[in-house]
Amino acid sequence: MIRALAHQRNRFEALAPAGASVVSRAGRILAAFVLAGTFALSAPAAAFAEVLESDEIGNKTVAARGLSADACPDIEATHAMLVGSDGTVYFSRDVNAEVKIASLTKIMTAVVALENAPLDLTVTVDNEAATVGESSAGLLEGDTMSLETALYALMVPSGNDAGIAIAKSVGAHMSGDAATGYDTFVAAMNAKAADLGMSHSVYTNPHGLDFDAFGDEDLHSSARDVATLVSYAMQNDTFRGIVEAGSTTITVTSADGTARNVALQTTDELMGVYDGICGVKTGTTDDAGYCFAGAVSRDAGELYSVVLDSPSSDERFSDTVALMDWAYANIAQRSLVNSDQYVEYLGAHVPLVAKVAHNDWVDVTVDATVADPDLASNVFAAFGPVQAKATFNELSGDVHAGDVIGSLVFMQDDNQIAQTGIIAAEDVAAPNFFQGIGVGFDRWIRSIQHQPTVAETQECYYTQALSDR
Repeated sequence: MIRALAHQRNRFEALAPAGASVVSRAGRILAAFVLAGTFALSAPAAAFAEVLESDEIGNKTVAARGLSADACPDIEATHAMLVGSDGTVYFSRDVNAEVKIASLTKIMTAVVALENAPLDLTVTVDNEAATVGESSAGLLEGDTMSLETALYALMVPSGNDAGIAIAKSVGAHMSGDAATGYDTFVAAMNAKAADLGMSHSVYTNPHGLDFDAFGDEDLHSSARDVATLVSYAMQNDTFRGIVEAGSTTITVTSADGTARNVALQTTDELMGVYDGICGVKTGTTDDAGYCFAGAVSRDAGELYSVVLDSPSSDERFSDTVALMDWAYANIAQRSLVNSDQYVEYLGAHVPLVAKVAHNDWVDVTVDATVADPDLASNVFAAFGPVQAKATFNELSGDVHAGDVIGSLVFMQDDNQIAQTGIIAAEDVAAPNFFQGIGVGFDRWIRSIQHQPTVAETQECYYTQALSDR
């Protein structure tokens, strides 16, 4: 343990990023080690965290947005990403760097296993699996169990023994050859990474160990790729059920044929403590640092976070909480269609969004509302103001209440977040024959006098402010 801490300290001193805060990174890390064990999960401290100008909020850096430090998440991880289940990227820090990810590797192991074998496939623990070392589910040589049970042993306590057993058993099922099962499985991990567009990832084993017998392997990924994988994996109900289970007990069949209960202790210290936490996976080696991929589901939406190379075990969880707290604090539901004027439409009091020029008349407009007056959306305050853009049809002939006469599009941070049709809120008839003669004469006079020959369209809507920061 002392060797690992010294290694971490020296490594972080060498990697202190340009643009880091004035307090020395090494000093913060040494202090974090002194304070190890004092991390309160219900109110995690971020005393040594930092905000970098190169951190990105959405698609712009903190510096480009001109955000103050207190408007951004304070984290220590060298690489980090926060995304929504809809693909929205909220935060990123050096997300394409190819780095070690330790046991976050097991997320891909679980995905490949779930997609290539039935849950009742028999998984057998051989000597190599039982003796691989480091994090273990406590499996013994000769143990057998269903794939579903083995996945709990893989993900809950981060069992390296389960990782090898799954790879060999599922790989043999895939290839029909036990001798090549392990290699078949690892190849499938890389094929899946390519299929998901994880261009910064290479898998060389199913558990993530990167030292001793595995030290020459080039296993690596990136924060962006891990976030892509987590977003994909969390769509699988079986995967979700496993990673949100917390500590549990499984039953395996021992080599002598007797049943044995194995207690599994979760490595996710946020489980059961942080509101909405539902996974996903920890990882730790000297080269990878302390890593965590987290998932939180609340009424405001589901978020996935990745922190790589945090300086301590506690910090990877406080980094995650800092990201999640910041994101949920910035998510707010806002009414998008707002106006100080209202009209009656189909017996309802609805917002007047525009008075749209009718081109067959000189001075007539059509009162307009929207198809969905109650349109609302979850918006992210840190992305900046919501902007609305209306487009209107050229109106002529008879217009009837309910006719679509335009559209209203809402944008935030260059992304469309909502759209609704603009509809006529009243009937307006076209000029009859005699009225048309009068309109024509009026226009002739107006053109001579250089006056408008058609009414001006007036927009009456506005967007709500999102934040006073």
